Amino acid sequence: MDSFSHPEFASHERVLFIADEQTRLRAIIAIHSTQRGPAIGGCRMWPYQSQEAALSDALRLSRGMTYKNALAGIDSGGGKSVIIGNPVIDKTQALLKAMGKAINDLGGLYIAAEDSGTSPHDMSIMAESTPFVAGLDHANGSGDPSPSTAHGVYLSICEAVHFRLGKAGVGGLRVHVQGLGKVGFALAEMLAASGAIVVGSDIKPENCRIAERELSIETTSNDSLFNQACDVFAPCAMGGVLNQQSIPNLRTSIVAGAANNQLLTQHDHVLLHEAGILYCPDYLINAGGVIEVYRRRHGDSDDAIAKSIGEIAPRLRSILEEANQRAAPPEKIARERADTILRSDRQNRSEPWAA
Repeated sequence: MDSFSHPEFASHERVLFIADEQTRLRAIIAIHSTQRGPAIGGCRMWPYQSQEAALSDALRLSRGMTYKNALAGIDSGGGKSVIIGNPVIDKTQALLKAMGKAINDLGGLYIAAEDSGTSPHDMSIMAESTPFVAGLDHANGSGDPSPSTAHGVYLSICEAVHFRLGKAGVGGLRVHVQGLGKVGFALAEMLAASGAIVVGSDIKPENCRIAERELSIETTSNDSLFNQACDVFAPCAMGGVLNQQSIPNLRTSIVAGAANNQLLTQHDHVLLHEAGILYCPDYLINAGGVIEVYRRRHGDSDDAIAKSIGEIAPRLRSILEEANQRAAPPEKIARERADTILRSDRQNRSEPWAA
């Protein structure tokens, strides 16, 4: 497996392959950039079909964190880690402690937080081996950043609806939420409470049953969700769902969801634009979670955190307005702005940060 020639390598600073025979830990830590500070990003645990799939995910996710953190105004670089395994049957305290040790050995270059397949409790176990974890439970409540991620996406959906459809709010609109895990469920709950007609899907039947029971929403299969007409399609599961095969089947005006790396390739946002679908870049609108864990780690108040998350929607509006003026895809504008921030940092920072 040649990381340097990997199509997703994108000049990563470090890519580490972690193996611990005693705990059967197999993991990858990808640090895309520490230009703005220590790389921060979730630690995901997933039963990848191959090491190649795990590496691709880690590389894409960490690069996305660099852009996400830059646009969110976070003095942090982009990184991500993935543990190869089933979080239901393979996760042990010993494995998590070993992962914490691997993170600690980096000396603060990378700070981990929860992600798919991990939790604040898992982070607390890792914290026994390293101080370089975020998203821990705190005096004011749970360290789970999922509600903050969902809130930022909800605000962004409202903004996109106003921009594209001219409506103040989502009441009466049909919104499809793909993925009813922690973030997708929280988003569906916010949308339903605001009067939207929510239809959800999830690969886990139990998640669908819980959503039907607790939120009184309709659920269906993932394939059916793609093919049904809606006003907003919100991908909130794994990445790569927007591609050459799926985009022609979408019958929606807006795509705005919480999943990372929704586009399978860098060209897919152009396909959405050409299809007349307003795509809200995922790394722009799903930054609420990383904003919370970063700012809470730095001692910010709940009010300051809420204010920072609330700035996601105006940031989206500015990008949508420029995209409209230039007849360009919003993804292009968002990427340009992130690149401008990163380029400015390179020019203005005479010395690198110190761990």
